[in-house]
Amino acid sequence: MTRTIIDIHILQNLPPSNINRDDTGTPKSAYYGGVRRARVSSQAWKRAVRRRFDELLPAQELGVRTKKVVEALAKRITERDASLSDTATALAEETMKTATGSTLEPSKSKSKEAHGTDAPEAKYLMFLSRRQLDALAEEALAGSPDGDVQALKEHFRNKANKARVRNAIDTRHSVDIALFGRMLADAADLNVEAATQVAHALSVHRSDIESDYYTAVDDLSGESEKGAGMIGTVDFNSATLYRYAAIDADELHRNLGSGLREDESPSTPASKAVAAFLEAFITSLPTGKINAFGHHTLPSAVIVKLRDRLPVSFVGAFEEPIGKSAQGGFLRESCKRLADYVPELESQYGLSKEPPAWVFRVGQETAALAGLGTAVNLEAMLSQVRTAVAHRLETGA
Repeated sequence: MTRTIIDIHILQNLPPSNINRDDTGTPKSAYYGGVRRARVSSQAWKRAVRRRFDELLPAQELGVRTKKVVEALAKRITERDASLSDTATALAEETMKTATGSTLEPSKSKSKEAHGTDAPEAKYLMFLSRRQLDALAEEALAGSPDGDVQALKEHFRNKANKARVRNAIDTRHSVDIALFGRMLADAADLNVEAATQVAHALSVHRSDIESDYYTAVDDLSGESEKGAGMIGTVDFNSATLYRYAAIDADELHRNLGSGLREDESPSTPASKAVAAFLEAFITSLPTGKINAFGHHTLPSAVIVKLRDRLPVSFVGAFEEPIGKSAQGGFLRESCKRLADYVPELESQYGLSKEPPAWVFRVGQETAALAGLGTAVNLEAMLSQVRTAVAHRLETGA
């Protein structure tokens, strides 16, 4: 069976920064190849991707992950019928319990003061698309147009009505749900299998953690008041990172379904989502301590492979840590290492004939990667990958 797998490989330089820290405030790290490496967790980068989606995709194509699902649904009910403002929360609670089988609990947050409501909350974060919330609001109003909660309960006792409200939460998934998956602890049948896998980013070299001692001066201190108004330390590191992610476009297509418009190709939702994820993953950056370090960088090199069997990471190229060059950098040798490693790996496993592959890169340090794929810039890569994925999904070849 031919599959449609998109592998994304990135080399990116990070200056002194602390973009993903542990519970002690120290940059996360991991041992690989016997030495300590800088690490950025997959969760941190997926969060950055989702935030980038806010700029790349319409709100209706995205989801919301929150415990405040009742509050979110009640808002949609009152937007449709303002006269139900007094009972909207109760209607939303009954609808959400029926749709997800979840037990809701009194709010433990300061939601009432902050949002004007004391709506009950889920016990865990729920990931719902905005279209699903809209559909649930419509179901609530259909079951109780006058806001009678008891009437809504009776409405949901009907098997057909209950099935319809559960179906409302299991269709019209948002792009981020389709990509990253969803787990509902109380309703396993409503889980969504993630179509994307994101690796923890690792430095290609040994990375030590340093500490910055800083002071802050009190602006109103007089000449006789010597010393700092505050002192402290912040840990940081710098690294050349290898980043990797894989998209199963077939799973993504199943999660999103066919086109929602008659004039839209069935492959359009999935191919659009692939291009959106590709751009977001390449250009996003976790923002931990960003005001202190201003670590705004973009990747130096991106390699994208379209595979038909299985995803393949190239992290093995860096199991032996890269040593700094005579000029002091790690990027040039990292690119040479990949240029040697990738063809040999693909040849030994019979992957070298899998078309196609794209490379875009910046600077002479990355010249060794030129032979690993078609040279493109970001715009061309997004367009060509989207077209190739659509063709593969439609034809299977």
